Amino acid sequence: MPFIDVPDRIPGLRAQARSDRPWYRITNQAADEAEVMLYDEVGGWYGSTADDFINDLRGITAPNILLRVNSPGGSVTEGIAIANALRSHPANVTVQVDGIAASIASVIAMAGDRVRMMPNALLMVHEASGICAGDAAEMVKMAEILDKISDSIAGAYSARAGGTEADWRQVMKEETWYRGEEAVAAGLADEVVAATKRGDSAPEPEMQQQFDLTAYGYHGPARPKAPTPAPVAVAEPSLTISIEGAVDADLVARMRAAVQPPAAAPEPPAVAEPEPPVVPAPVVVVEEPPAEPVPDLVDEWTHAWAHLLEPQPDPWAEAFAHLVNPQASSSAATEA
Repeated sequence: MPFIDVPDRIPGLRAQARSDRPWYRITNQAADEAEVMLYDEVGGWYGSTADDFINDLRGITAPNILLRVNSPGGSVTEGIAIANALRSHPANVTVQVDGIAASIASVIAMAGDRVRMMPNALLMVHEASGICAGDAAEMVKMAEILDKISDSIAGAYSARAGGTEADWRQVMKEETWYRGEEAVAAGLADEVVAATKRGDSAPEPEMQQQFDLTAYGYHGPARPKAPTPAPVAVAEPSLTISIEGAVDADLVARMRAAVQPPAAAPEPPAVAEPEPPVVPAPVVVVEEPPAEPVPDLVDEWTHAWAHLLEPQPDPWAEAFAHLVNPQASSSAATEA
C-alpha cells in the first residue's frame, strides 16, 4: 500500500527507515542497455528518499534502460519522483514486471516507453492511504490530501491507458488486481512475455532476498512435466529368397502351374422356374342347424296350487242328501 511522508511532529518514526540495505540496483550489462532492478518497497519505509536512485539514474549513458520491477509499493511522493526521472531520461525505458508492481510501483511502471508483463506477474492499483495524528481538523485535512494524491495517481493511469481520472478513481477504490493479459486489455501494459529461458539474466542473490513474494501467495510459475516418449515400433526382419536365377524358365513355369489353384468351372446360367398355376380357393357353405323349439315355461308353483283353487265335493253333504231329497236318493239308486 502507498505511504505519504509522516509529519515530523511524530517522534520515533524517522528511526524506522531501513537504510542498511539497498532497495534498488543499477548495472550496465551491455554497451547499449543498462538494467535497473527495483526489487523492494519504493523509498524504503518512512524516511528514505529517492535521491540516490535519481543520482544513479543520471549516470546511465546507455541508449536503452530495462527497469525490472518486483515491488509492493511504498512512498507515494518518492515513487512519483522516480517516475518523473524515468520520463525525463533520454534513454528508451522498457519496464518489465517480473513479479508484482503494486500501488505506487504500478505508477512507476507507467513511466516506461513500453511495459511488459512476465508470466504470472501481477499489477495492482488502489487508493492512497496514510497515517495521521491530531484533532478533527487534522483528520479532515489529511483526507483532502489523500484525495488529491489519489487524483494524481489516477492521472498516471489515465495518461497511459486513456479514460478520465474519475473512471480510474473508481477502479482504484475497488482495489483492482490485473494478471498479464488483463493488464494488456486495460491498457496498462503492452505485452505478455513468454516464459524465461535458461541462461537469461536473473536477479542477484542479494536482490532476491529484499522482498518475499510468497506473502502474496506467489511461488513462481509451475514447470510442466515432460511427456513420456511413446515407444517406437520396430519391424521384424524378413528374408526373401528368389530361385528364378538358379533354375531354367521352363522349370519355373511348371512350378508356378503346380501351385496355382485350378480354375473354377463357369456356373450354368440360371433358368427361371415356371410360376405355379393359380388355383381358386374352394367356396365353403356353412348351413345353420334348425332352431330348436322353445319349451313352454311351466310355473311349478301355479301347478302345485291349482287343485286347491278348484272346489272339492263335500262327503257329508252327499251322505245326507237322500235324507233331505228322497228323489235324489232313488235316482241315485236307480243310477247305481
